[in-house]
Amino acid sequence: MGTTGTGRVSDQRIDKVVPLTTPALLHHELPLDDALTAAVLDGRRAVGRVLDRSDDRLMVVVGPCSVHDPAAALEYAHRLAPVARRLSGDLLVVMRVYFEKPRSTVGWKGLINDPGLDGSGDVNTGLRTARALLLEVVRAGLPVGCEFLDPIMPQYIADTVAWGAIGARTVESQVHRQLASGLSMPVGMKNRPDGSIATAVDAIRAAGVPHVFPGIDVSGTPAILHTRGNADGHLVLRGARNAPNYHAEAVAGALELLRAAGLPERLVIDASHDNSGKDHRRQPIVADAVAEQLAAGQRGIVGVMLESFLVPGRQDLEPTRELVYGQSITDACVGWDETEAVLERLARAVAARRETVAGERVAG
Repeated sequence: MGTTGTGRVSDQRIDKVVPLTTPALLHHELPLDDALTAAVLDGRRAVGRVLDRSDDRLMVVVGPCSVHDPAAALEYAHRLAPVARRLSGDLLVVMRVYFEKPRSTVGWKGLINDPGLDGSGDVNTGLRTARALLLEVVRAGLPVGCEFLDPIMPQYIADTVAWGAIGARTVESQVHRQLASGLSMPVGMKNRPDGSIATAVDAIRAAGVPHVFPGIDVSGTPAILHTRGNADGHLVLRGARNAPNYHAEAVAGALELLRAAGLPERLVIDASHDNSGKDHRRQPIVADAVAEQLAAGQRGIVGVMLESFLVPGRQDLEPTRELVYGQSITDACVGWDETEAVLERLARAVAARRETVAGERVAG
């Protein structure tokens, strides 16, 4: 017969194909038991209550830019958990546990894609490592926040996640809007890197309605997925190039866009990325500016995001140099001591907002 036409034209730039473990097999190896399932569901419900403001606390999504060292991330979780419990009257603390790093050009793409930090691309090991860490973070008593980049990865890890995000580079993608429409947790949509908030508002609307699209089921079998739509979509302001959008005027403008679109007036402010000029030392400044708005009675702000790790700053991934334990290899992060101080200031601002709102009701 000879080589078929398909054999001559397909996979011309594929070096090799490695079998991928199925979601079902990974869930069997690393199960979410009844206690952890209850914790995840409790976390999702708590996030939902903050979003609809039946709970007047502030959600704070805090943790490393992108996890590269599971041991350091777990140590961070064990430090964060008691602080989260202590401040739980005012804050709903969600640990940021990101495994996929979106890139404008090239670079390390995250723990799932490259767990060895060496370009070997052992995705099966990456998935097992990621899921094992997620289970331990939930076991420590923390809800998990995660950005979803590859559309099939949620089948492997989304059952552990209480809050999800669609990033600034993918918020305009139809694939990611469809994905968000079927995710089981609230999902935040970030404004585009160029500052377009309308694009994120469109994404919230698109994810809020049913979709039909191809994907995989839990067995790893190709399937057509029919979604119900996600009513818990919300806006995340992360700034734009040379144009932060965390200040009161920008917040008011974003809330007006949501109102005009017929969407709930709620948003999360990312203190990192372009809101801090990608300078981790400015994150506390942004958080303090948000705290002032909270204390003045701004109820449209329902959450804050912080990039934080054990050691402040960042480091380059170099094969010849040992990495500093607990320091980011992607975006620069606030260190632990400053993180705890920022959380305490945000908690005080929420308490002040509560008093301000109560006073307005009495005066009204």
